[in-house]
Amino acid sequence: MSNSDLKLPAIDPNDVDQHTGTFYPDSVKGKSEDRIKRRLGDALGLTHFGVNYTVLPSGSTSALRHWHQNEDEFVYILSGEATLISDIGEQILGPGMAAGFPAGKPDGHMLVNNSSEDVVYLEVGNRTPEDVVKYPENDLMLTKKPGDHQYSDREGNPLGDKVAGAPGSDNK
Repeated sequence: MSNSDLKLPAIDPNDVDQHTGTFYPDSVKGKSEDRIKRRLGDALGLTHFGVNYTVLPSGSTSALRHWHQNEDEFVYILSGEATLISDIGEQILGPGMAAGFPAGKPDGHMLVNNSSEDVVYLEVGNRTPEDVVKYPENDLMLTKKPGDHQYSDREGNPLGDKVAGAPGSDNK
């Protein structure tokens, strides 16, 4: 059976639309603009947790360093070599390695591709309708409520328009 013959509940990730870029305000967009995500959880109709098949081209990052008040995050490296940057420093993650970030633990984290090859990984997170995402290296915070995603500075002052087109979470 070829992958194109698959029918729900099975899918081939290559048949899922890919999305590049982020919803970050223009002032902080950067190396994470090159990441490529395929929202597998959405394609499968999952509502309680999200799953993304993500590709980080050489020199790109998964996100700005961040942590969630209400969402757990999990990553599993499928191929390539990623540098995990978190509050404890840098660690190299290769195929078959995983990392997890519990909700409410203020451990700013991100993946960086410092290699010449693509890094491919799965990211999984719960779809909490309300969350606050903090970015320890930036004067930035994201407040998520159903149908309302708003970036602000750390004090809560809005940074402009609401995030148009944002899914339940920028990460999942």
